[in-house]
Amino acid sequence: MKDAPFPARGSYADGFEPVARIFAAQLASGEERGAAFAVYQHGRRVVHLWGGDAHAPRGRAWEPDTRVVVYSVTKGLAAMGLALLADRGRLAWDAPVASAWPAFAARGKERVTFRDLFNHRAGLAVLDERFSLAECADPATRPRLVAALAGQRPRGAQQAYHATTFGMYASEVFELLAGEPLGPFLTRELFAPLGADVALGTSPEDDARVATVFEPSMRERAVAMARAGLARLRGEAHGPWTEGRIARALLARDSLVRGAFGNPRVGRGIASYARPSIWRAPLAWASATGTADGIARAYLPFALGGEVDGRRYLRASTIAPVFERQGWSERDGVLHKPLGWSQGFLKEQTHLFSPMRESFGHAGLGGSLGWCDPVRGLTIGYVMNRLDWRTRSPRALALTHALEACEPIRAARFTSG
Repeated sequence: MKDAPFPARGSYADGFEPVARIFAAQLASGEERGAAFAVYQHGRRVVHLWGGDAHAPRGRAWEPDTRVVVYSVTKGLAAMGLALLADRGRLAWDAPVASAWPAFAARGKERVTFRDLFNHRAGLAVLDERFSLAECADPATRPRLVAALAGQRPRGAQQAYHATTFGMYASEVFELLAGEPLGPFLTRELFAPLGADVALGTSPEDDARVATVFEPSMRERAVAMARAGLARLRGEAHGPWTEGRIARALLARDSLVRGAFGNPRVGRGIASYARPSIWRAPLAWASATGTADGIARAYLPFALGGEVDGRRYLRASTIAPVFERQGWSERDGVLHKPLGWSQGFLKEQTHLFSPMRESFGHAGLGGSLGWCDPVRGLTIGYVMNRLDWRTRSPRALALTHALEACEPIRAARFTSG
């Protein structure tokens, strides 16, 4: 392993210089405040980089064990739990949700299957009854939340990103089928055996390791969007502008976008998730914390046919259906871009995180990423604390594109066909 170039820290294997250079450059330029990036190939760690300012409560540099709230990367972790249930015969993807949760059948939802729900095709991106983020984190509020979820009226039959409701439904469904909460199950059955430093429901003893999150101000967002819009008017940028579409939809009073992102109310902005009272709660859409290495390790069974270091976590046949795009939309009803899901895992365009259609995982608001490529045996974890305002962070894309330029990855792609 070679030492990372300044100002990055950590190391990388021969052939992975391109990604190390990009990571160091993003730190040096100030694009990153604090970040980490980890890659495994066939179960061997080949990249582990970190650097910058964690700005933890005591104030310190980013370390290899620095955690951060990973927002919707959490959904990929929840999908792992659902996959383990399916592997053990407790979840049949094409069974009606109401078979396990009779109250869910209300308002015409009796035929909605688990696959429909967790592939964001159930028409349940919006929850009409209003909740605050604090209420969602409070166990005392759960009966009211569960009743609201069961009684929710579907809106449309097309794919629309269930930005928060995915995790709300996943938590309830998991507990009904497994007889225990999702967070402790994941720790016991997956994260702890793998040595993956990640948690859905972070313990108080880990609080000091969780980095402060910095979100762009409204003014910074407005200036950045204005510049991007001007570049398009001048012909300096091409293709659909996802952020512009979302911004316009947010202004519409009854839009799916506004409904999907506006409940629960977050008070002082998305950085509200990066508070101990919230990351302590197992909010299966956004509150998990983890290190880059921890996220990459969590995906190892899903990239390696279900077995890691002689331990079988799930069967290869359980994972194989996720390789295909079970659902796909050229313009998702909430994110306004082409994408899809397979059994809760995100499937992306092949020019973004991986050129392999079989790859899957989940991206998080601001840029964090958990991803795997089962064809080439790759897993990726990326975390940072300076949130990007775009749907897919250019910093994350620069790292994944640089990874594709690394000789061992190019060789693996050629070999895989």
